[in-house]
Amino acid sequence: MTCYGAGLRVSELVHLQLDDIHSQRMLIHVRAGKGNKDRYTLLSPRLLSELRSYWRTYRPRPWLFVNRAGNGPLPTATAQKVFYLLKQRAGITRGHGIHSLRHSFASHLLEAGVDLPTLQRLLGHTSLATTAKYLHVTSKHLGSVRSPLDLLRMPGEEDIAKGDDAPAQE
Repeated sequence: MTCYGAGLRVSELVHLQLDDIHSQRMLIHVRAGKGNKDRYTLLSPRLLSELRSYWRTYRPRPWLFVNRAGNGPLPTATAQKVFYLLKQRAGITRGHGIHSLRHSFASHLLEAGVDLPTLQRLLGHTSLATTAKYLHVTSKHLGSVRSPLDLLRMPGEEDIAKGDDAPAQE
């Protein structure tokens, strides 16, 4: 849920610390992500609620997701194994590894109308070209896009656009 809700890489997920959750600003601070860069990404109210419930149960410190011994972050391989186990239990056969959650985050935000530069910042990409490669525009989204030709109106064409052959009255 955290990978998808914030667009995190698995390495970023396992290194999250409690202090990285900024509930007042509804942001997650990603420390030393890929390329050793810091960034902020989204913290949804739903994710915050789930993380608070998780914290009340397990009281992890300082990492949000700790290893079995409780003295370090959860190993990346463990997070991946948990993902595959839950995916199998849910009967999901599509998609690949845990990184597909990050791809879905990006694609779903694009479909919701988020612009590429904003997405670039959320994902922590240096190059806009890298962000563009991540995105797979779905046929559902393509079906909702209107041709710019349909957006143009010539004087008196309003009725033609509605399918009315009668000339427009001024």
